[in-house]
Amino acid sequence: MSLALARKYRPKSFAGVAVQSHVSDTLRGAIARGRVAHGYLLCGPRGTGKTTLARVLAMALNCENKQSDGEPCGECVSCQRIWSGSSSLDVVEIDAASNRGVDDARELRERAMYAPSGEDRYKVYIVDEAHMLTREAWNALLKILEEPPPRVVFVFATTEPQKIAQSAAPVLSRLQRFDLKRIGIPEITRRLETVLGSEKIPATADALGMIARSADGSMRDALSLTDQVISIGEGELTADRVREALGLVPEDEYLGVIDLIATKKAGDIFETVRRLADGGVDFGVFLSGLGDMIRAQLAVVLNGRADGISPHALASLEAHRDEFAASDLLRMLQMLSTIEPQFRRSSQQQLLVEMLLVRFALLDRSVTIEEVLQTLGGGGTRGGEERTVARARPPQTDARPATRPASQSSPAQAPHASHSSHPAAKDLPAQPVLSPPTPPLRVTPSAEQSAIATQAAPSKSHEGPGWRAELDQTAASSARPRLTTEAVRQERLAMLRAQDPVLDAAVRELDLDLLD
Repeated sequence: MSLALARKYRPKSFAGVAVQSHVSDTLRGAIARGRVAHGYLLCGPRGTGKTTLARVLAMALNCENKQSDGEPCGECVSCQRIWSGSSSLDVVEIDAASNRGVDDARELRERAMYAPSGEDRYKVYIVDEAHMLTREAWNALLKILEEPPPRVVFVFATTEPQKIAQSAAPVLSRLQRFDLKRIGIPEITRRLETVLGSEKIPATADALGMIARSADGSMRDALSLTDQVISIGEGELTADRVREALGLVPEDEYLGVIDLIATKKAGDIFETVRRLADGGVDFGVFLSGLGDMIRAQLAVVLNGRADGISPHALASLEAHRDEFAASDLLRMLQMLSTIEPQFRRSSQQQLLVEMLLVRFALLDRSVTIEEVLQTLGGGGTRGGEERTVARARPPQTDARPATRPASQSSPAQAPHASHSSHPAAKDLPAQPVLSPPTPPLRVTPSAEQSAIATQAAPSKSHEGPGWRAELDQTAASSARPRLTTEAVRQERLAMLRAQDPVLDAAVRELDLDLLD
C-alpha cells in the first residue's frame, strides 16, 4: 500500500515547514543556544504544521547527529522513528480528544516523572487537540507544567486556543504560545509543484490553482486532494480532471451568472440554476465560489488585484468593469453573507439560490433615499433649478409698502417725476433687492390638542376651595382627549414637512413615515 502524500512529504527539518518561519526560527534558535522551554502551545488552523513542528522539535532534541544550527539530521534511527510516528521511549503522542479526563492527566503526570532513556535525550510529550482536555485535567497538570522534571518538554497543539483560555487560563502563563498562520495559495501551489515533480506527474497551473483554493489554507488538505485527483486517472493533471474529482463548479458557470447579472437578464436565472441542479452541483459550494467571483469583480472595479482566478476569468471580469458599481457589488456580498445561515438550514436551497440571483439581477431598480431627495429637490434637472429659484424669490406683494408715503406722487405724475430726476441716475448700478426674512413657523394645534391645553391651563376656579375636586373629576373623565404617541409623531412629521418643502414632496411621493 502506497503512503499518502501528506505523510510521505512531511517536512523533516524546521526549514522545510512552509510559511511558519516565525515559529521554526525561534525553536531552532532555542535548541542551538540551549534555551529550550519546558512547555509550548502551538495554535493555528488545521493543516498548517502544528504536529509537524512538534515532531521536528522532538527530532532535534533527540537527534544523534544534530547540526550546529539546531536542525535535526533526519536520517538517524531516532529521527526516522519520530518522523514516522512509530513508538518511541522518549517521544509520546497523545490524542486529547479521546484522552481528555482527569485520570488520563494523572497518568501523564506520573509517566513524566521517569527520566529519559539516555543522558543526552529529552522526553517529549505531544498533546494534540489540547482544547478537548477538561478543566479538571488541566488542573491536574498545573503543577508539573510549572515545575517539570529535568529534560521533559510538553508540546500542546490546538485549533481553538480560546477554549483553553476559558477553561484553564493559568496554563497559558506556563507555556510559550506560537500562533501559526494560514498558508496562502502561492505557497501551496509551489509546494504542490515540488511534490508532483518528485512524483514525476505533470500538472497545469489552472489545476494546481484550483486544488490550492479548495484546500482553504491547509497544506495537508491540499496534498490529500492531490492524492484524490491522481487516483482518478493517468496522465497530466488538468482543470477538468480536478473538477471531476472534487465536484467543483466550472468557472464558466460563474462567469455566465456574472454576465446575467450585468445584463439584467433575470428571466434566464431559472434556466441556469436548473442546469446546475440537474448536473448535481452542491449549491453550498456554488454560493462559495460565486462569492469569490463577485469579490474578484469588486477588486477589478476598484482597480485592485484579483487573486485566485484564471487569466480567462480575469479578462471576462475586466470586460464587465463599467457595468458594475462598487456599492452594488458590496450589497451582493452582504446578501450572500446574510443568507448563509438560513441556507444551511433550508430544505429549499434551489429556491433560495434563484431568489438571490434574481435580486442581484434587479438591483438597478433599488435606489437610495438620497437620490430620491436629490431628484425631487432639483439637483440634476433644469426644472428643479427653476423651482428652487422660484421658491427662494420673495413674492412682489411682500415687498410693496402697505401704505403710500405722503411724498410719493400720484400715478398720473409718475412719468413726469421720472423725467425730472437727476440725469446721472440712469448710470448708477442696480441695487439688489433684499427679501424679507422668512417668518417663523407657526403650527396650528389640532382640536384635541386645544382641548387638552384648555383643560391643562389654570383657571380662576382653581383659586377656590373646590379646585381639587374639579381636577380629579377631569382626570377621571373618559371623554377627555388623550395625547398618544401616534399623535405626537404625526405632529412632528407635520412640522418637519412645513419647514422643508423637499421633505414634504418626498413624503407625499413615497408615502414615508416618521420612525423616531
